[in-house]
Amino acid sequence: MRNLYQKKLGKNIRDIRKSKGFSQEKLAELINKTRNYIGMVERAEINVPVSVIFELAEALNVKPKDFFEL
Repeated sequence: MRNLYQKKLGKNIRDIRKSKGFSQEKLAELINKTRNYIGMVERAEINVPVSVIFELAEALNVKPKDFFEL
């Protein structure tokens, strides 16, 4: 079962990505991942390594902690 915190993390990443006007494809390109990978992160289908959280934050020009706001 997907963890509540993973779901919130994925939702926050998606919300921030959309607020910045990024497509999944563009974000994936910026962090050298696939669009499918970004979708899996946003749907909380995978555990996201800390290193990827930092890469996502840098690409979206936010702080990693912003992904964890409840």
